[in-house]
Amino acid sequence: MKWLTFDDDGAVRHGYVEGDEIVVTGDGDLTAVVRGEADTGAEQRRPLHGARILAPLLSPGKVLAAAANYQEHVKEAGGPARDQAKATPRLFLKPDTSITGPDAPVVLNPITQQLDWEVEIAVVIGRRAEGVPVEEALDHVFGYATSNDISARSLDLGVERDGEAWTGFFDWLEGKWLDGSAPIGPYLVTADEVPDPQRLDLTLELNGRVMQRGSSADMVHTVAELVSFSSRLMTLNPGDVILTGTPSGVGATTGVFLNPGDSMVAEVQGLGSLTTPIVAA
Repeated sequence: MKWLTFDDDGAVRHGYVEGDEIVVTGDGDLTAVVRGEADTGAEQRRPLHGARILAPLLSPGKVLAAAANYQEHVKEAGGPARDQAKATPRLFLKPDTSITGPDAPVVLNPITQQLDWEVEIAVVIGRRAEGVPVEEALDHVFGYATSNDISARSLDLGVERDGEAWTGFFDWLEGKWLDGSAPIGPYLVTADEVPDPQRLDLTLELNGRVMQRGSSADMVHTVAELVSFSSRLMTLNPGDVILTGTPSGVGATTGVFLNPGDSMVAEVQGLGSLTTPIVAA
């Protein structure tokens, strides 16, 4: 089932897609649905065409993200392929203010001149997960969505930097935190419609030019492994989101960065396409 959150004449409502219509099942975003607390009985219908679709979850409890989780992306950055027998996930957090929805403009923050893209599969947790084994991890997933981990590759802070090694790491980390830097949508597709999350194609186009094309089969750590590992570090609650990493083709390795007027289209097989325009501050 394809669920979505949308703006219904100024009110936030949610429902599921049936043909070319939205079957409206409640007020607010999809949080109650993900938690299993919502009445899914049909109430009203709206045309899907022309609907202003929002992020499925407007303010998730946690947004986790995985770095260096596609082998080709690791290699394009100049690193050797990661040894999957010894590697562990490299996780970081993004704030809830990074969440935005389809077609929502993202401001080119003047703190950077190197804004980049990363098409990713977003995983939404549906059942509390605490120390779950890998073989049970997917049972805790409600569904999947297309996402874009927009990243500032440089921070222009207007001060002389100290040159310490940690400065570069924290610049990279803080570059993941900008407002609107985690577009998600248009749909939240239930896990039963994604029998194998490791067999999904991903693409990202910039102004009609394909910049990224890859497959989730290239992941260093599978979705199940990411959920399991994360649940060993912290309790995952229904509505938490995990961004699972990106294929090769990012701007940092091609020397192409985002400018006002640019438009990105991220797409994951079966999950829908996500358009994000860039605007000036």
